[in-house]
Amino acid sequence: MKRTVIRGTGRYIPERLVTNQDLTQWMDTSDEWIKQRTGIEQRYWVKEEGGVGASDLGLEASKIALDRAGWKPEDLDLIIFATLSPDIFFPGSGCLLQHKLGLETTPALDIRQQCTGFIYGMATADAYIRSNMAKRILFVGSEVHSTGIDISTRGRDVAVLFGDGAGAVCLEGIDTDEDIGILTTVLHSQGKLADGLMLELPASRLNPRISVDIMNEARQFPKMNGQIIFKHAVRRLPEVTKETLEKANLSIDDIDLIIPHQANLRINQAFQNTMNLPDEKIFNNIQRYGNTTAGSIPIALDEVIEMNLVNKKNYTILFVAFGAGLTWGGVVYRFA
Repeated sequence: MKRTVIRGTGRYIPERLVTNQDLTQWMDTSDEWIKQRTGIEQRYWVKEEGGVGASDLGLEASKIALDRAGWKPEDLDLIIFATLSPDIFFPGSGCLLQHKLGLETTPALDIRQQCTGFIYGMATADAYIRSNMAKRILFVGSEVHSTGIDISTRGRDVAVLFGDGAGAVCLEGIDTDEDIGILTTVLHSQGKLADGLMLELPASRLNPRISVDIMNEARQFPKMNGQIIFKHAVRRLPEVTKETLEKANLSIDDIDLIIPHQANLRINQAFQNTMNLPDEKIFNNIQRYGNTTAGSIPIALDEVIEMNLVNKKNYTILFVAFGAGLTWGGVVYRFA
């Protein structure tokens, strides 16, 4: 049977550390206010003068993942790049990364599933591999939020959440009778709630797509209805956990660790309480990185592996995520 297995992971975080206290120079907030609502203590942003895009962070994470896999860029059959903050409006950052890796014609696919980018990306890679359309795939989730958020009191509810960073995973198809690799994937979306978390501009439905009047209304910055997002997240994450486990014919006791998307520590804690999970069964790092959207789960996965938490045969991880779209989903992965 064809299985999709992880051969290497990598992460890259920019050097510019921004603490909650640092944010007080731009907006009316406090360390206590931010931690109470989000659990976030700090995040990392790209250098203030700019010049760094999602593909640049993705390149650094990719080089680490490729090195750990023992692969050269030329070994890749496909690049899947997940981001909501592309370097430029088009073409996609996957093509920019492909060039920066020194490749000539390797296909690159960009996906726009925001916080569920890793879940959709793993499902897509697994489909390519199981259908024999690709054998070796590089998945990258990378975000540069800091250059596109409203760093003022007006935008603080969103601005305090986001950090920059990238995670990369090398995936390979193998033939094996072992029950390893990606065991199952579950995907969902609900577009009628899209305006609960969105970034409107630039918008093809507007003519002109950008204007001074529109920008004066701050529509070039992301907007979020926090109550709606929280309400649906704490409902959908337990639902999709149960659905994914049922599809994999597993129970929660068969899972060694759950890595949820790092959107808000309070969401993850509510999810943990609903599922009655002990602390050692759920991994959070949002305290240190903020919400890195498509980068959050692969960054966390790389940390988990680096911390040697994957330390036994058949170690099984459940990945779950919920985000803008609205989109949500789950993946079960078992290490050999």
